Amino acid sequence: MLSSFLRVIACTLLLLTVLLTGPGIAAPTRDQVLTAMSRATVYMMNSVSTHGGFAEIYTEDLSKRWGEIPARNTMIWVQEIGTVSVGRVLLETYKATGEEFFLRQSERTADALAWGQLPCGGWHYFIDFDMDGVEQYYEEVASKCWGWEEYYHYYGNATYDDNVSTGATDFLLDLYLTTLNPTYRVPLMRALDFVLESQYPVGGWPQRYPLRYDHPTERGPDYTSCLTFNDGVTANNIDLLLKAYAKLGDSAYKDAALRGMWFVVISQLGAPQAGWAQQYDLNLQPAGARSYEPKSIAPSKTVSNIHNLMRYYKITGDRRFLRGIPDAIAWLENSPLPPGHAQNGETHAQFIEIGTNRPLYAHREGPSMEEGRYWIDYEPGNFPGHYGMQLKLDIPALKAEYERVFALAPEQAMTEYQSVTPPPLSPVSPETIQTMIDSLDDKGRWIENLEVKDYSDWKFKPRIKFRGISVRTYVNNLRTMAQYLEQQ
Repeated sequence: MLSSFLRVIACTLLLLTVLLTGPGIAAPTRDQVLTAMSRATVYMMNSVSTHGGFAEIYTEDLSKRWGEIPARNTMIWVQEIGTVSVGRVLLETYKATGEEFFLRQSERTADALAWGQLPCGGWHYFIDFDMDGVEQYYEEVASKCWGWEEYYHYYGNATYDDNVSTGATDFLLDLYLTTLNPTYRVPLMRALDFVLESQYPVGGWPQRYPLRYDHPTERGPDYTSCLTFNDGVTANNIDLLLKAYAKLGDSAYKDAALRGMWFVVISQLGAPQAGWAQQYDLNLQPAGARSYEPKSIAPSKTVSNIHNLMRYYKITGDRRFLRGIPDAIAWLENSPLPPGHAQNGETHAQFIEIGTNRPLYAHREGPSMEEGRYWIDYEPGNFPGHYGMQLKLDIPALKAEYERVFALAPEQAMTEYQSVTPPPLSPVSPETIQTMIDSLDDKGRWIENLEVKDYSDWKFKPRIKFRGISVRTYVNNLRTMAQYLEQQ
Protein backbone atom coordinates (compact mmCIF):
# COMPACT_ATOMS: atom_id res chain seq x y z
CA MET A 1 0.00 0.00 0.00
CA LEU A 2 2.80 2.39 0.95
CA SER A 3 4.79 1.57 -2.21
CA SER A 4 1.71 2.31 -4.37
CA PHE A 5 1.33 5.68 -2.63
CA LEU A 6 5.01 6.50 -3.23
CA ARG A 7 4.66 5.59 -6.90
CA VAL A 8 1.71 7.99 -7.19
CA ILE A 9 3.75 10.77 -5.56
CA ALA A 10 6.71 10.06 -7.85
CA CYS A 11 4.53 10.14 -10.95
CA THR A 12 2.93 13.40 -9.81
CA LEU A 13 6.33 15.03 -9.28
CA LEU A 14 7.51 13.81 -12.68
CA LEU A 15 4.40 15.26 -14.34
CA LEU A 16 4.94 18.61 -12.62
CA THR A 17 8.58 18.64 -13.76
CA VAL A 18 7.58 18.00 -17.38
CA LEU A 19 4.90 20.68 -17.24
CA LEU A 20 7.26 23.26 -15.74
CA THR A 21 10.46 22.59 -17.68
CA GLY A 22 9.60 20.43 -20.65
CA PRO A 23 8.24 21.06 -24.11
CA GLY A 24 4.96 22.30 -22.69
CA ILE A 25 6.49 25.58 -21.50
CA ALA A 26 5.71 28.46 -23.85
CA ALA A 27 8.71 29.71 -25.81
CA PRO A 28 9.29 33.48 -25.79
CA THR A 29 7.44 35.09 -28.67
CA ARG A 30 9.06 37.27 -31.30
CA ASP A 31 7.44 40.35 -29.77
CA GLN A 32 8.71 39.47 -26.29
CA VAL A 33 12.26 38.96 -27.57
CA LEU A 34 12.23 42.14 -29.66
CA THR A 35 10.87 44.10 -26.72
CA ALA A 36 13.71 42.90 -24.49
CA MET A 37 16.30 43.63 -27.18
CA SER A 38 14.88 47.10 -27.73
CA ARG A 39 14.72 47.92 -24.01
CA ALA A 40 18.33 46.88 -23.52
CA THR A 41 19.43 48.83 -26.59
CA VAL A 42 17.54 51.98 -25.60
CA TYR A 43 19.25 51.95 -22.21
CA MET A 44 22.69 51.27 -23.66
CA MET A 45 22.40 53.91 -26.37
CA ASN A 46 20.63 56.63 -24.39
CA SER A 47 22.08 56.17 -20.90
CA VAL A 48 25.42 54.36 -21.22
CA SER A 49 26.87 55.51 -24.53
CA THR A 50 28.81 58.71 -25.01
CA HIS A 51 27.69 60.24 -28.31
CA GLY A 52 26.83 56.73 -29.52
CA GLY A 53 30.12 55.12 -28.50
CA PHE A 54 31.16 52.80 -25.69
CA ALA A 55 33.93 51.75 -23.38
CA GLU A 56 33.90 48.10 -22.24
CA ILE A 57 32.86 48.02 -18.57
CA TYR A 58 30.91 50.48 -16.39
CA THR A 59 30.01 50.65 -12.74
CA GLU A 60 26.28 50.41 -12.08
CA ASP A 61 25.98 54.16 -11.46
CA LEU A 62 28.07 54.89 -14.59
CA SER A 63 30.53 56.94 -12.56
CA LYS A 64 33.52 54.87 -13.71
CA ARG A 65 34.40 53.06 -16.91
CA TRP A 66 37.18 51.00 -18.39
CA GLY A 67 38.33 50.14 -21.87
CA GLU A 68 41.52 48.10 -22.01
CA ILE A 69 42.68 50.46 -19.24
CA PRO A 70 40.80 52.98 -17.05
CA ALA A 71 38.93 55.53 -19.14
CA ARG A 72 37.69 59.07 -18.72
CA ASN A 73 33.94 59.75 -18.84
CA THR A 74 34.46 61.56 -22.15
CA MET A 75 36.08 58.52 -23.79
CA ILE A 76 34.79 55.73 -25.99
CA TRP A 77 36.86 52.74 -27.08
CA VAL A 78 37.42 51.81 -30.73
CA GLN A 79 39.35 48.72 -29.70
CA GLU A 80 37.15 45.70 -29.14
CA ILE A 81 35.17 45.16 -27.18
CA GLY A 82 33.69 48.64 -27.43
CA THR A 83 32.12 50.91 -30.01
CA VAL A 84 32.86 48.79 -33.08
CA SER A 85 31.55 45.66 -31.34
CA VAL A 86 28.26 47.38 -30.50
CA GLY A 87 27.87 48.87 -33.96
CA ARG A 88 28.48 45.51 -35.57
CA VAL A 89 26.01 43.57 -33.42
CA LEU A 90 23.34 46.22 -33.99
CA LEU A 91 23.89 45.89 -37.74
CA GLU A 92 23.69 42.10 -37.47
CA THR A 93 20.48 42.44 -35.46
CA TYR A 94 18.95 44.67 -38.11
CA LYS A 95 19.78 42.10 -40.79
CA ALA A 96 18.33 39.30 -38.69
CA THR A 97 15.12 41.08 -37.71
CA GLY A 98 14.50 43.72 -40.36
CA GLU A 99 13.78 46.22 -37.57
CA GLU A 100 14.92 49.70 -38.65
CA PHE A 101 15.41 50.73 -35.02
CA PHE A 102 18.57 48.63 -34.75
CA LEU A 103 19.98 50.04 -37.99
CA ARG A 104 19.47 53.60 -36.70
CA GLN A 105 21.37 52.74 -33.51
CA SER A 106 24.16 51.12 -35.51
CA GLU A 107 24.45 54.34 -37.47
CA ARG A 108 24.81 56.27 -34.21
CA THR A 109 27.90 54.21 -33.36
CA ALA A 110 29.26 54.84 -36.86
CA ASP A 111 28.70 58.58 -36.39
CA ALA A 112 30.81 58.44 -33.24
CA LEU A 113 33.57 56.60 -35.09
CA ALA A 114 33.47 59.09 -37.95
CA TRP A 115 33.79 61.96 -35.48
CA GLY A 116 36.87 60.38 -33.94
CA GLN A 117 38.58 59.35 -37.17
CA LEU A 118 42.03 60.92 -37.26
CA PRO A 119 43.10 63.17 -40.14
CA CYS A 120 45.29 60.33 -41.45
CA GLY A 121 42.17 58.16 -41.87
CA GLY A 122 42.79 55.64 -39.08
CA TRP A 123 41.88 55.47 -35.40
CA HIS A 124 43.58 55.48 -32.04
CA TYR A 125 42.62 52.93 -29.36
CA PHE A 126 40.03 55.38 -28.06
CA ILE A 127 38.18 58.53 -29.01
CA ASP A 128 37.99 61.34 -26.48
CA PHE A 129 35.35 64.02 -26.94
CA ASP A 130 37.44 66.33 -24.75
CA MET A 131 40.87 66.25 -26.38
CA ASP A 132 42.15 68.99 -24.09
CA GLY A 133 42.28 66.46 -21.28
CA VAL A 134 44.13 63.68 -23.10
CA GLU A 135 47.65 64.85 -22.28
CA GLN A 136 46.86 64.94 -18.56
CA TYR A 137 45.15 61.54 -18.83
CA TYR A 138 48.30 60.00 -20.27
CA GLU A 139 50.45 61.60 -17.64
CA GLU A 140 48.29 60.60 -14.67
CA VAL A 141 46.60 57.35 -15.79
CA ALA A 142 47.71 55.66 -19.01
CA SER A 143 51.45 55.89 -18.42
CA LYS A 144 50.99 54.41 -14.93
CA CYS A 145 49.36 51.18 -16.16
CA TRP A 146 52.30 48.86 -15.54
CA GLY A 147 52.73 46.49 -18.45
CA TRP A 148 50.38 48.24 -20.87
CA GLU A 149 53.32 49.84 -22.62
CA GLU A 150 51.34 50.71 -25.73
CA TYR A 151 49.68 53.37 -23.55
CA TYR A 152 52.83 54.81 -22.01
CA HIS A 153 52.99 57.55 -24.66
CA TYR A 154 50.41 59.42 -26.70
CA TYR A 155 51.71 59.40 -30.26
CA GLY A 156 48.82 61.25 -31.84
CA ASN A 157 48.67 58.72 -34.69
CA ALA A 158 46.52 55.73 -35.58
CA THR A 159 47.09 52.10 -34.66
CA TYR A 160 46.49 48.71 -36.25
CA ASP A 161 47.13 46.98 -32.93
CA ASP A 162 44.31 44.72 -31.74
CA ASN A 163 42.35 45.28 -34.97
CA VAL A 164 41.60 48.91 -34.06
CA SER A 165 41.76 50.74 -37.41
CA THR A 166 41.07 47.59 -39.42
CA GLY A 167 38.02 46.64 -37.35
CA ALA A 168 36.51 50.12 -37.56
CA THR A 169 37.04 50.18 -41.34
CA ASP A 170 35.49 46.74 -41.77
CA PHE A 171 32.41 47.79 -39.82
CA LEU A 172 32.00 50.96 -41.89
CA LEU A 173 32.33 48.88 -45.05
CA ASP A 174 29.52 46.57 -43.93
CA LEU A 175 27.33 49.49 -42.89
CA TYR A 176 27.87 51.31 -46.18
CA LEU A 177 27.15 48.18 -48.21
CA THR A 178 23.94 47.71 -46.23
CA THR A 179 22.67 51.28 -46.50
CA LEU A 180 24.53 52.78 -49.51
CA ASN A 181 24.40 55.96 -47.45
CA PRO A 182 27.07 58.34 -48.82
CA THR A 183 27.52 59.70 -45.30
CA TYR A 184 29.43 56.54 -44.44
CA ARG A 185 31.23 56.25 -47.76
CA VAL A 186 33.32 59.32 -46.88
CA PRO A 187 34.99 57.94 -43.70
CA LEU A 188 35.15 54.47 -45.29
CA MET A 189 37.15 55.67 -48.31
CA ARG A 190 39.44 57.73 -46.08
CA ALA A 191 40.07 54.65 -43.96
CA LEU A 192 40.81 52.43 -46.97
CA ASP A 193 43.16 55.10 -48.34
CA PHE A 194 44.89 55.01 -44.96
CA VAL A 195 45.49 51.26 -45.31
CA LEU A 196 47.00 51.79 -48.76
CA GLU A 197 49.14 54.75 -47.72
CA SER A 198 50.52 53.12 -44.58
CA GLN A 199 51.70 49.95 -46.35
CA TYR A 200 55.47 49.68 -46.69
CA PRO A 201 56.76 49.10 -50.25
CA VAL A 202 57.78 45.53 -49.26
CA GLY A 203 54.15 44.78 -48.38
CA GLY A 204 53.98 44.89 -44.58
CA TRP A 205 52.43 47.45 -42.27
CA PRO A 206 53.68 49.26 -39.17
CA GLN A 207 51.84 48.96 -35.90
CA ARG A 208 51.13 52.71 -35.96
CA TYR A 209 50.94 55.29 -38.71
CA PRO A 210 52.00 57.99 -39.53
CA LEU A 211 55.42 56.68 -38.53
CA ARG A 212 56.92 57.75 -35.21
CA TYR A 213 60.37 57.16 -33.77
CA ASP A 214 59.95 59.18 -30.58
CA HIS A 215 60.22 56.54 -27.89
CA PRO A 216 63.12 54.08 -28.23
CA THR A 217 63.58 51.52 -25.46
CA GLU A 218 66.72 50.14 -23.84
CA ARG A 219 66.55 47.21 -26.27
CA GLY A 220 66.16 49.14 -29.50
CA PRO A 221 64.34 51.81 -31.50
CA ASP A 222 60.66 52.69 -31.19
CA TYR A 223 58.92 49.47 -32.17
CA THR A 224 55.71 51.08 -33.41
CA SER A 225 57.22 51.65 -36.88
CA CYS A 226 58.27 48.00 -37.23
CA LEU A 227 56.65 45.82 -39.87
CA THR A 228 54.28 43.90 -37.67
CA PHE A 229 52.63 40.48 -37.56
CA ASN A 230 51.77 40.66 -33.86
CA ASP A 231 48.06 40.95 -32.97
CA GLY A 232 47.03 40.28 -36.55
CA VAL A 233 48.27 43.54 -38.10
CA THR A 234 49.37 42.10 -41.45
CA ALA A 235 46.76 39.33 -41.74
CA ASN A 236 43.85 41.61 -40.80
CA ASN A 237 44.85 44.24 -43.35
CA ILE A 238 45.17 41.65 -46.12
CA ASP A 239 41.72 40.25 -45.32
CA LEU A 240 40.19 43.73 -45.22
CA LEU A 241 41.70 44.64 -48.60
CA LEU A 242 40.49 41.41 -50.18
CA LYS A 243 36.99 42.11 -48.90
CA ALA A 244 37.12 45.73 -50.11
CA TYR A 245 38.20 44.55 -53.56
CA ALA A 246 35.42 41.95 -53.70
CA LYS A 247 32.76 44.48 -52.65
CA LEU A 248 33.99 47.72 -54.26
CA GLY A 249 35.97 46.44 -57.24
CA ASP A 250 39.00 48.75 -56.95
CA SER A 251 42.06 46.79 -58.13
CA ALA A 252 44.30 48.90 -55.90
CA TYR A 253 42.97 46.91 -52.94
CA LYS A 254 43.73 43.60 -54.64
CA ASP A 255 47.26 44.71 -55.54
CA ALA A 256 47.95 45.85 -51.98
CA ALA A 257 46.59 42.59 -50.58
CA LEU A 258 48.91 40.60 -52.86
CA ARG A 259 51.89 42.69 -51.74
CA GLY A 260 50.92 41.87 -48.17
CA MET A 261 50.80 38.15 -49.00
CA TRP A 262 54.26 38.28 -50.55
CA PHE A 263 55.57 40.09 -47.49
CA VAL A 264 54.68 36.98 -45.51
CA VAL A 265 56.83 34.99 -47.92
CA ILE A 266 59.89 37.25 -47.93
CA SER A 267 59.92 37.83 -44.17
CA GLN A 268 60.37 34.14 -43.36
CA LEU A 269 63.78 33.49 -41.84
CA GLY A 270 66.15 30.99 -43.36
CA ALA A 271 66.73 27.41 -42.28
CA PRO A 272 67.43 26.00 -39.79
CA GLN A 273 65.28 28.60 -37.96
CA ALA A 274 62.77 29.06 -40.77
CA GLY A 275 60.06 30.73 -38.72
CA TRP A 276 58.76 34.26 -38.35
CA ALA A 277 59.28 37.03 -35.82
CA GLN A 278 56.48 39.11 -34.33
CA GLN A 279 57.88 42.25 -35.94
CA TYR A 280 60.77 43.35 -38.14
CA ASP A 281 62.90 46.48 -38.35
CA LEU A 282 63.32 48.42 -41.57
CA ASN A 283 66.15 46.07 -42.61
CA LEU A 284 63.72 43.12 -42.33
CA GLN A 285 65.53 41.80 -39.29
CA PRO A 286 63.58 40.51 -36.25
CA ALA A 287 62.96 43.23 -33.70
CA GLY A 288 61.83 43.42 -30.10
CA ALA A 289 58.85 45.41 -28.93
CA ARG A 290 57.54 45.78 -25.38
CA SER A 291 59.70 44.89 -22.37
CA TYR A 292 58.35 41.34 -22.38
CA GLU A 293 58.66 40.86 -26.18
CA PRO A 294 62.34 40.20 -27.00
CA LYS A 295 63.87 40.07 -30.44
CA SER A 296 63.23 36.45 -31.31
CA ILE A 297 61.46 33.92 -33.50
CA ALA A 298 57.86 33.29 -32.49
CA PRO A 299 56.32 29.80 -32.85
CA SER A 300 52.77 31.15 -32.53
CA LYS A 301 53.30 33.61 -35.39
CA THR A 302 54.97 30.87 -37.40
CA VAL A 303 51.91 28.65 -37.07
CA SER A 304 49.51 31.46 -37.99
CA ASN A 305 51.62 32.41 -41.02
CA ILE A 306 51.72 28.79 -42.18
CA HIS A 307 47.92 28.71 -42.06
CA ASN A 308 47.76 32.05 -43.87
CA LEU A 309 50.12 30.88 -46.62
CA MET A 310 47.94 27.83 -47.22
CA ARG A 311 44.94 30.13 -47.42
CA TYR A 312 46.75 32.46 -49.85
CA TYR A 313 47.42 29.45 -52.07
CA LYS A 314 43.70 28.69 -52.05
CA ILE A 315 42.89 32.32 -52.88
CA THR A 316 45.38 32.71 -55.73
CA GLY A 317 46.19 29.19 -56.93
CA ASP A 318 49.89 30.18 -56.78
CA ARG A 319 51.89 27.24 -55.38
CA ARG A 320 54.81 29.52 -54.52
CA PHE A 321 52.98 30.39 -51.30
CA LEU A 322 53.58 26.81 -50.13
CA ARG A 323 57.34 26.67 -50.72
CA GLY A 324 58.54 27.81 -47.32
CA ILE A 325 56.10 25.77 -45.23
CA PRO A 326 58.11 22.50 -44.98
CA ASP A 327 61.14 24.34 -43.55
CA ALA A 328 58.90 26.19 -41.10
CA ILE A 329 57.30 22.96 -39.89
CA ALA A 330 60.73 21.33 -39.60
CA TRP A 331 61.85 24.20 -37.36
CA LEU A 332 58.79 23.84 -35.17
CA GLU A 333 59.39 20.09 -34.89
CA ASN A 334 62.99 20.75 -33.83
CA SER A 335 62.10 23.44 -31.27
CA PRO A 336 60.05 21.83 -28.49
CA LEU A 337 60.39 22.91 -24.89
CA PRO A 338 63.41 21.34 -23.17
CA PRO A 339 62.70 18.66 -20.54
CA GLY A 340 61.37 20.18 -17.34
CA HIS A 341 60.27 23.48 -18.89
CA ALA A 342 56.61 22.75 -19.55
CA GLN A 343 54.27 24.06 -16.83
CA ASN A 344 50.97 22.49 -17.94
CA GLY A 345 51.64 20.29 -20.93
CA GLU A 346 52.81 23.11 -23.21
CA THR A 347 54.94 22.25 -26.22
CA HIS A 348 56.77 25.44 -27.20
CA ALA A 349 58.06 28.71 -25.79
CA GLN A 350 56.45 31.94 -26.93
CA PHE A 351 59.88 33.28 -27.92
CA ILE A 352 62.95 31.41 -29.20
CA GLU A 353 66.39 32.97 -29.37
CA ILE A 354 67.90 33.60 -32.78
CA GLY A 355 70.97 31.46 -33.33
CA THR A 356 70.86 29.28 -30.20
CA ASN A 357 67.23 28.12 -30.59
CA ARG A 358 66.84 28.35 -26.80
CA PRO A 359 63.56 29.45 -25.20
CA LEU A 360 63.46 33.04 -23.97
CA TYR A 361 61.25 33.95 -21.02
CA ALA A 362 60.08 37.30 -19.68
CA HIS A 363 59.76 37.90 -15.93
CA ARG A 364 58.64 40.75 -13.72
CA GLU A 365 59.50 41.75 -10.18
CA GLY A 366 59.03 44.67 -7.84
CA PRO A 367 56.26 46.30 -5.83
CA SER A 368 55.52 49.13 -8.27
CA MET A 369 56.22 50.46 -11.72
CA GLU A 370 58.83 52.87 -10.31
CA GLU A 371 60.66 50.21 -8.33
CA GLY A 372 60.01 47.16 -10.48
CA ARG A 373 61.38 45.78 -13.72
CA TYR A 374 60.96 43.24 -16.49
CA TRP A 375 63.84 41.04 -17.61
CA ILE A 376 64.49 38.25 -20.10
CA ASP A 377 66.43 35.02 -19.49
CA TYR A 378 66.33 31.28 -20.16
CA GLU A 379 64.68 30.20 -16.91
CA PRO A 380 61.06 28.94 -16.95
CA GLY A 381 58.74 30.17 -14.21
CA ASN A 382 57.80 33.46 -12.55
CA PHE A 383 56.14 34.60 -15.77
CA PRO A 384 54.50 38.05 -16.01
CA GLY A 385 50.98 36.65 -15.84
CA HIS A 386 49.41 38.96 -18.41
CA TYR A 387 51.37 37.45 -21.30
CA GLY A 388 51.76 33.73 -21.99
CA MET A 389 55.34 32.55 -22.16
CA GLN A 390 54.52 29.00 -23.25
CA LEU A 391 51.90 27.50 -25.56
CA LYS A 392 50.51 24.23 -26.85
CA LEU A 393 50.90 23.64 -30.58
CA ASP A 394 49.61 20.61 -32.50
CA ILE A 395 52.41 20.25 -35.03
CA PRO A 396 51.32 16.82 -36.36
CA ALA A 397 47.89 18.22 -37.23
CA LEU A 398 49.50 21.25 -38.87
CA LYS A 399 51.76 18.99 -40.92
CA ALA A 400 48.85 16.80 -41.98
CA GLU A 401 46.85 19.84 -43.12
CA TYR A 402 49.80 21.12 -45.13
CA GLU A 403 50.17 17.74 -46.86
CA ARG A 404 46.46 17.73 -47.67
CA VAL A 405 46.55 21.25 -49.12
CA PHE A 406 49.79 20.56 -51.01
CA ALA A 407 48.07 17.64 -52.75
CA LEU A 408 45.34 19.94 -54.11
CA ALA A 409 45.76 21.16 -57.67
CA PRO A 410 45.47 24.96 -57.96
CA GLU A 411 41.94 24.71 -59.36
CA GLN A 412 40.91 22.39 -56.53
CA ALA A 413 42.44 24.69 -53.93
CA MET A 414 40.64 27.75 -55.29
CA THR A 415 37.35 25.86 -55.48
CA GLU A 416 37.76 24.77 -51.87
CA TYR A 417 38.33 28.37 -50.77
CA GLN A 418 35.35 29.67 -52.72
CA SER A 419 33.05 26.96 -51.40
CA VAL A 420 33.81 27.51 -47.73
CA THR A 421 30.69 28.40 -45.77
CA PRO A 422 30.39 29.35 -42.09
CA PRO A 423 29.57 26.40 -39.84
CA PRO A 424 25.91 26.20 -38.79
CA LEU A 425 25.11 27.94 -35.54
CA SER A 426 24.01 25.87 -32.58
CA PRO A 427 20.30 26.11 -31.78
CA VAL A 428 19.39 28.60 -29.07
CA SER A 429 16.98 27.20 -26.50
CA PRO A 430 13.86 29.08 -25.39
CA GLU A 431 15.08 28.67 -21.80
CA THR A 432 18.28 30.56 -22.63
CA ILE A 433 16.32 33.45 -24.10
CA GLN A 434 13.83 33.49 -21.26
CA THR A 435 16.68 33.73 -18.76
CA MET A 436 18.06 36.73 -20.63
CA ILE A 437 14.65 38.40 -20.68
CA ASP A 438 14.08 37.72 -16.99
CA SER A 439 17.49 39.03 -16.00
CA LEU A 440 16.85 42.49 -17.48
CA ASP A 441 16.05 44.91 -14.68
CA ASP A 442 13.33 47.55 -14.78
CA LYS A 443 15.67 50.00 -16.56
CA GLY A 444 16.60 47.56 -19.29
CA ARG A 445 20.02 46.71 -17.86
CA TRP A 446 21.92 43.48 -17.44
CA ILE A 447 23.62 44.17 -14.11
CA GLU A 448 26.23 41.66 -12.99
CA ASN A 449 29.21 41.12 -10.73
CA LEU A 450 32.31 42.47 -12.46
CA GLU A 451 35.94 43.00 -11.66
CA VAL A 452 38.89 44.84 -13.17
CA LYS A 453 42.61 44.73 -12.58
CA ASP A 454 44.47 47.13 -10.36
CA TYR A 455 46.47 48.60 -13.22
CA SER A 456 49.25 49.87 -10.98
CA ASP A 457 50.10 46.25 -10.10
CA TRP A 458 47.72 43.69 -11.58
CA LYS A 459 49.90 40.77 -10.50
CA PHE A 460 49.95 41.16 -6.73
CA LYS A 461 47.16 43.56 -5.86
CA PRO A 462 43.58 42.27 -5.59
CA ARG A 463 41.12 42.98 -8.38
CA ILE A 464 38.54 45.72 -7.97
CA LYS A 465 35.07 44.14 -7.67
CA PHE A 466 31.73 45.85 -8.21
CA ARG A 467 28.26 45.55 -9.70
CA GLY A 468 28.10 46.96 -13.16
CA ILE A 469 27.41 46.79 -16.89
CA SER A 470 29.48 44.83 -19.37
CA VAL A 471 29.34 45.78 -23.04
CA ARG A 472 30.50 42.25 -23.82
CA THR A 473 27.42 40.82 -22.11
CA TYR A 474 25.12 43.18 -24.00
CA VAL A 475 26.75 42.27 -27.33
CA ASN A 476 26.64 38.54 -26.63
CA ASN A 477 23.05 38.61 -25.44
CA LEU A 478 21.84 40.69 -28.37
CA ARG A 479 23.60 38.37 -30.83
CA THR A 480 22.11 35.29 -29.17
CA MET A 481 18.61 36.77 -29.20
CA ALA A 482 18.91 37.71 -32.87
CA GLN A 483 20.11 34.20 -33.64
CA TYR A 484 17.12 32.78 -31.76
CA LEU A 485 14.71 34.86 -33.85
CA GLU A 486 16.39 33.74 -37.08
CA GLN A 487 15.91 30.11 -36.06
CA GLN A 488 12.18 30.46 -35.45
